[in-house]
Amino acid sequence: QVHLVESGGGLVQTGGSLRLSCAGSRSIIGDNDMGWYRQTPGKRREFVARISSSGFAYYDESVRGRFTISRDTAKTTVLLQMSSLKPEDTAVYYCNKLSDPVAWGPGTQVTVSS
Repeated sequence: QVHLVESGGGLVQTGGSLRLSCAGSRSIIGDNDMGWYRQTPGKRREFVARISSSGFAYYDESVRGRFTISRDTAKTTVLLQMSSLKPEDTAVYYCNKLSDPVAWGPGTQVTVSS
């Protein structure tokens, strides 16, 4: 079964912005620390950002100051606002809970052209 579904990716130029969404049940998104990850071909999935159940956010050095993670008031969506995008941000982006992650969703492709 699908627990989480990512969306919002696309093709943008360097310096552009995108807003990614991760949709799921409140029992997952509202009750757990949630994270965004990304993966490129031939490389392992890497951490991007996380948000605690209380709203505390932490970012990987590579995106700090450019990305913002948040949770909607219904606690059914985790958002990732991406700005000042760089070609090295190109990847498939995934979301999951940090503790005992569920099956990975389809991900959403982000491509940044130069």
